[in-house]
Amino acid sequence: MSKAVQETTHFGYKTVAKGEKEKMVGEVFTSVAAKYDIMNDFMSMGVHRLWKRHFSLTCGVEAGAQVLDLAGGTGDIAKLLAPKVTDKGHIIVGDINQGMLDVGKERLIDAGLYGLVTTQQMNAEELPFEDDTFDLITMAFGLRNVTDQQKALNDMHRVLKPGGKLMVLEFTEVNLKFLAKIYDFYSFKILPEIGEIVAKDRDSYQYLAESIRKHPNQAKLKGMFEKAGFELCKVENMSGGIVAIHTGYKT
Repeated sequence: MSKAVQETTHFGYKTVAKGEKEKMVGEVFTSVAAKYDIMNDFMSMGVHRLWKRHFSLTCGVEAGAQVLDLAGGTGDIAKLLAPKVTDKGHIIVGDINQGMLDVGKERLIDAGLYGLVTTQQMNAEELPFEDDTFDLITMAFGLRNVTDQQKALNDMHRVLKPGGKLMVLEFTEVNLKFLAKIYDFYSFKILPEIGEIVAKDRDSYQYLAESIRKHPNQAKLKGMFEKAGFELCKVENMSGGIVAIHTGYKT
């Protein structure tokens, strides 16, 4: 019985073989890559840009830093961090999905940032770097799509330098009752319709809504940070808990 539990995981509200989730998530993001940022604007009514700007402003990164932006896909976080890192440092945008990276690389080239920022396909559960490599790791709206989140957090801790920081921006549990009802209606009734109209892909956005509800809430994710070895862990809720920034340090 225990073996069967270990071999399954969730894909939205579906229970799937653990080895299948990575492929299924990959198909979702390959499908939506070209429309991903436009859809984010529609889904959040543009508020995702404010969340990400606050996320980048509070990261505390300095000139010359070595940064890994996981699930960085289209490069929006990297573009916000690049002026802080300057050409003395380097940002690697890592993503498991090559279609997302292709979109991001084009945008980074257009912004004149490619070189300072580079892209590399990778799995967050098995990062292709030596121990103690990065000053900062960021991950925005990607952790909930990782099959083994604890394994990924463990490996992020490994590749951070002592004193380095992990910051994860992710959808989480709404902590205002009136807002929770509105948010649920929007997520399951409106969002899939927007996905159908804008991206011609209702199912992918149905999955994204479901994946948010299956993601660990604030307290549980903080506990996972601590289990991975992070210290001084804290959570900053935004927009009534629709999203939160989780921060932890490697000592």
